[in-house]
Amino acid sequence: MTVVPGFVSVIIIIAIAFVLLSILLSFIPVGLWITAYFSGVKIGIFTLVGMRFRRVLPIRIVNPMIKATKAGLDLNIDKLEAHYLAGGDVNKVADALIAAQRADINLEFERAAAIDLAGRDVLQAVQVSVNPKVIETPKIAAVAKDGIEVMAKARVTVRANIERLVGGAGEETIIARVGEGIVTTVGSAGTHKDVLENPDLISRTVLSKGLDAGTAFEILSIDIADIDIGRNIGAQLQTDQAEADKRIAQAKAEERRAMAVAKEQEMKAAVQEMRAKVVEAEAEVPKAMATALREGNLGVMDYYNMKNVLADTNMREAISDVNKGADGKESKDRKK
Repeated sequence: MTVVPGFVSVIIIIAIAFVLLSILLSFIPVGLWITAYFSGVKIGIFTLVGMRFRRVLPIRIVNPMIKATKAGLDLNIDKLEAHYLAGGDVNKVADALIAAQRADINLEFERAAAIDLAGRDVLQAVQVSVNPKVIETPKIAAVAKDGIEVMAKARVTVRANIERLVGGAGEETIIARVGEGIVTTVGSAGTHKDVLENPDLISRTVLSKGLDAGTAFEILSIDIADIDIGRNIGAQLQTDQAEADKRIAQAKAEERRAMAVAKEQEMKAAVQEMRAKVVEAEAEVPKAMATALREGNLGVMDYYNMKNVLADTNMREAISDVNKGADGKESKDRKK
């Protein structure tokens, strides 16, 4: 069977044309352009091609544009593309604008884009602005004037403030300020019973402080959800102070005892020193006597008389020791 050369050439040309057409259609989003056209979005095919060159996914721009158009919003495609290139979420901004329009909230595209680029969830902000959010604080411990610890938990109902979302503080600041207000209110109460009897006193006092200033929220109400009694901090502090005073007194007493012991040792050393001097002086007596004998100031008989006196004295002391009992007193039998 012979194949006509012209027929083969036609097949090759058709295949090449098909490949080129596939590449062209993959680069030019014709299907997306048709969808936008029939959705009422006026966008040129060359605009979509330009998005390809600017590394913008056309579907990320066209689909939010279709939603906004169907919702009756007039958005500029150039602004949407600029927001996309800046790293924003175009789809979420479009949803936020639609939700704000339905809730009759004045939200412009520039502000919504700024909120999104600031890192906040603009759609959630619109939802919280319509449906207030409840922030629950952890248990906050405070001490009344009578020294009793009071632990309170509050629920703060807030509404997002669209005007202050850019640059406004978040939920952490609200929780911190409410905690500070609870500590101040409980601390100024005379007794913990006053707080237990009137927990709404905390709510009124904290709410009157204007805690939402400079935040991205508007506080609607502050409700005390739970309140408990904790430790007796005053008694514990007094106990700790008494224990510290006791330790200080013991330390001072030990210091005085150590000083007394050191003084006693010094006196003992002084006594030993004096005894050494006495022994030293007694050692000089024989020398002095020998010198007196040599120089004739003391006779031999005088020396013997002195020795007799010393011997007699020693004998009397020995007899006196014998006459004393075991308790150091003289025995009655000896006296008789």
